Amino acid sequence: MRSTGDGTAVGGPYPLHGGTVEPGPRHGAPAVVGAPQEPGDDHVGYRGPTACAAAGITYRQLDYWARTGLVEPSVRPAYGSGSQRLYSFRDVVVLKIVKRLLDTGVSLQNIRTAVQHLRARGMADLAQMTLMSDGATVYECTSPDEVVDLLQGGQGVFGIAVGVVWRDVESALAKLHGERVDTGETLIGHNPADELARRRNRVG
Repeated sequence: MRSTGDGTAVGGPYPLHGGTVEPGPRHGAPAVVGAPQEPGDDHVGYRGPTACAAAGITYRQLDYWARTGLVEPSVRPAYGSGSQRLYSFRDVVVLKIVKRLLDTGVSLQNIRTAVQHLRARGMADLAQMTLMSDGATVYECTSPDEVVDLLQGGQGVFGIAVGVVWRDVESALAKLHGERVDTGETLIGHNPADELARRRNRVG
């Protein structure tokens, strides 16, 4: 995926056009953006301070990104004064990726395009994905060959292995508190990987 200044994504290993991802030069099967995703940890959410701690961001950043629609809590949004946003595991992974992209100088407009693309991908796809950027453009790479192609073309300056971010967030959240959506029960040291595995097994 290559996101451009006008908020669209073109070119790159996986060009994005009109809701589908067309196959790159080394891949035959297209992946459809917006296809049904693997079930996430939809019964457990993480409050704002917990999401901030796991993603390495400030509460001001979290609040601003939620209010501007960059990264909104998918478990429960804030409803008026006193209500608590609840973020999913995937949300926290996206928050951490946004922080890394911002730190390297990528514009908010291009980050917004990348976030929309990340949200459309299945959980298994995310774990295999590497985001590359030259500070202005964001590319999605799903194979080592595509990473090499970008580097040889002088386009990729830094990379974010989403699987590594995933494991970092998983480790951080395992030491923090989650919350059951249905009962409000606090889960101490909840490991999101356990719940994700249980849900995948039930579906399978």
